[in-house]
Amino acid sequence: MAVGQSAAATLRSAWFAHARANPVITLGLGAAVLAVAALLLASAYSAINNGDQSHLRYALLGGTAGFAATALGALLAMALRNISTKTQDSMLGFAAGMMLAASSFSLILPGLAAARDLLGSGPAAAATVVIGLGLGVLLMLGLDYFTPHEHESAGAFGPEHERMSRVWLFVFAIILHNIPEGMAIGVSFADGDMHVGLPLTTAIAIQDIPEGLAVALALRTTGLSAGRAVLVAAASGLMEPLGAVVGLGMSSGLAIAYPVSLGLAAGAMIFVVSHEVIPETHRNGHQTSATVGLMGGFAVMMFLDTALG
Repeated sequence: MAVGQSAAATLRSAWFAHARANPVITLGLGAAVLAVAALLLASAYSAINNGDQSHLRYALLGGTAGFAATALGALLAMALRNISTKTQDSMLGFAAGMMLAASSFSLILPGLAAARDLLGSGPAAAATVVIGLGLGVLLMLGLDYFTPHEHESAGAFGPEHERMSRVWLFVFAIILHNIPEGMAIGVSFADGDMHVGLPLTTAIAIQDIPEGLAVALALRTTGLSAGRAVLVAAASGLMEPLGAVVGLGMSSGLAIAYPVSLGLAAGAMIFVVSHEVIPETHRNGHQTSATVGLMGGFAVMMFLDTALG
């Protein structure tokens, strides 16, 4: 018990030291968290008063679809035991392209349209979505800074975290980015508009398949058994139903919260693509294959948005 308490105290001290060393990032994360908390409280009040559960059901189904797609991709690793690093990087590039297109066509553009309807002004609508983008970036920047994973900042948390393998750190990054993916699904169903929610959920679910496969295959390289690798990779998708509930709660409380939350989810997704996914696909010298995959993913998402929207 004393050893556990000592370790917890050491980690807590490291976090406080980290916060004091970079007050700007700390304040940014605090502002983003407070904004999210305020939106959640407003949505809870609204939910109590109107009692409409249909949007929650859609969001949960959408988040569960993302989880199921991740699990399906993980299961494919049982059959595809040996996929080259180049192919994995291409698949992750494809996932990044779909995330970028989803952020643009299924989050930012609907957010601008919703804000324009509410405010009656193009500049005001753009400012509203930009505020959401900024909050999403601040939130993910703070999470990235205070969670030890595949960046230089991990060293500030001591030798125990520095010894974590790159594979497990990458898996953690994927789990981290599943949260804004789920948020995007929840936000897209906040108005009960299937023309927004269905294409976005479909796109995210499709790109979750190669993600689940990539995570499971990466875990196999650490010596983990096939069964355990599949279970861990599938479990990483559980963040999507949770994120969907959070996203729905953020956007359903106040009318203006809907475009702000769309912008927030888009900002978070774009941040993760640039900060986590693309660098990982370029780390092994497969930039061309990863970029071709990214363009393919972007094109597929544009098609889905047009065909299903």
